[in-house]
Amino acid sequence: MKPSSLSKPFLSLFFLLLRKLAGRHHRGGRMAVATTTKPSPPPPPLPSLDRLHGQTLVVDVEAWILRPPVRAFPYFMLVAIEAGGFLRGLLLLLLYPLLCLLGDGARARAMATVALVGLEEKEVARVGRAVLPKFFLEAAAAEGVAAVRAAARVVAVSATFPRVMVDGFLREYVGVDAVVGPEVKSVGGVLAGLMDEEDAAELAAKRLRALFGAELEAAGEKDANGAVGLVGAGRVHYLFSPYYCKLTPPDDRPLGQAQASALDITCNVHPLSLQETFAVSEADTRGWRPLPRDRYPRPLVFHDGRLAFAPTPPAALAMYTYLPFGIALVVFRSIAFSFLPYRVCFPVGAFTGMHYRLVAGHVPGARQGRHGQDGGGCLYVCNHRTLLDPIVVAAALRRPVTAVTYSLSPVSELIAPIRTARLTRDREKDQRNMAALLARGDLVVCPEGTTCREEYLLRLSPLFAELGVDVNPVALDTRVGMFYGTSTKPGAKWMDPFYFMMNPRPAYRVEFLPRAATSPVDNGGRGDSIDVANRVQRELGRALGFELTGLTRKDKYMTLAGNEGVVQAAPRKH
Repeated sequence: MKPSSLSKPFLSLFFLLLRKLAGRHHRGGRMAVATTTKPSPPPPPLPSLDRLHGQTLVVDVEAWILRPPVRAFPYFMLVAIEAGGFLRGLLLLLLYPLLCLLGDGARARAMATVALVGLEEKEVARVGRAVLPKFFLEAAAAEGVAAVRAAARVVAVSATFPRVMVDGFLREYVGVDAVVGPEVKSVGGVLAGLMDEEDAAELAAKRLRALFGAELEAAGEKDANGAVGLVGAGRVHYLFSPYYCKLTPPDDRPLGQAQASALDITCNVHPLSLQETFAVSEADTRGWRPLPRDRYPRPLVFHDGRLAFAPTPPAALAMYTYLPFGIALVVFRSIAFSFLPYRVCFPVGAFTGMHYRLVAGHVPGARQGRHGQDGGGCLYVCNHRTLLDPIVVAAALRRPVTAVTYSLSPVSELIAPIRTARLTRDREKDQRNMAALLARGDLVVCPEGTTCREEYLLRLSPLFAELGVDVNPVALDTRVGMFYGTSTKPGAKWMDPFYFMMNPRPAYRVEFLPRAATSPVDNGGRGDSIDVANRVQRELGRALGFELTGLTRKDKYMTLAGNEGVVQAAPRKH
């Protein structure tokens, strides 16, 4: 056997020992070289918020921001399903028993490889920005987030989750300034695997130097204040040491073919030096509380994705076991809603597990005319939860209605059991079309312009109030346990009603509110119509217990998809 082959295990062990040595931190800012075995001193007590005020903070995400124990599988499963599809998620679930045989670090890298490799980088970034923040916020610790919010500048460090998965959550919903984590290589916009730790360390140092380098140069090396580190007990990361080291053979040969004496150890200094470090163990964080919704640093108004639950291994197994039965339920419920009379479709739906509740309120009677005149229909204004809203209102009224919408897929228009009409975003033209539809029968409109999953009401478009007819507000609420029936992903909106009906026990709540009187408004003024829209929004919010906002459809799509959610029409030919 060749000498180089014999020396390969010893070189690997030598490399591991050097990395461990480089990962140790010392309060004086120098590399600690242990010559004698001494017991480590006890960690300092947890810092107070006053101690962190105005400081630069380097925080361990898994130890401080997320409540222990941190299970990485649900988040990788979310990325696999939302960005790669249910087959990729099934592959990750089937491999999970084998992955449990690996150590924590190797298991996280293996799950990242299965969940990410081969996916488009922009799609994974969309999932990290629009889907994962909801689940990370539900797992956040109130004490850790309060510590982060008290600091002036924050660098978040994750040793488990790739940066592309946590960057959106940490920057937009926690408020950190920089995120350091495992990096994913991209080839032609497609993810090809995780970077080596040394390459990721260099990339992180460049990013931090770009963020803090100007401040350090202005302050000078002697006058610059060090950062405060918040770490987990027993967790070592290169960022918590003043040095990160890389072993490079002088002749660019592979490490196993180089002699130990010929190795060069290149140590670089990153722009942050820790003046103090606080470590917490799982025992210290066992009593930490979940972060309440009213204390989120940024309200979670919009989020995307199909899964309504955290897919832990048992929950994911239950979902995949249920999917064949769910598809059969979708077919049966779709037939019931499309072909059965209104008076029997909901009893049949209840037989399959759907829960429908009509709150005793001001249910309008038979068709009523405008301002007491005959020959017209009622105008029903409801908040928007799913594409099934007009169908549910029609079933509650037990008579057909016409629904107007800004965007509806051809498949949804084809299978809709009620009449639908498109709006063109031309105000005067839409007003004339709605008036004509209202003259022929009842009309249902959702002036929010898009769906909202959480307990918020978006701003109502005042177009409905410009028709000069009395308004019948309808308060709608939904509950799902497995799948969300809304999505902003391009090409997937036609499946929204099917996902809602795939839930084992979906629920709809309908409440008709007292009629709101309006006054005719001429085309030159919109003050009265805006007042009517705001009044209707307040009535809906009061009935549902939802918070009122001034957000619009454009805000939703800019948050989740990075666009305005409008397909540009072809230019007109003059």
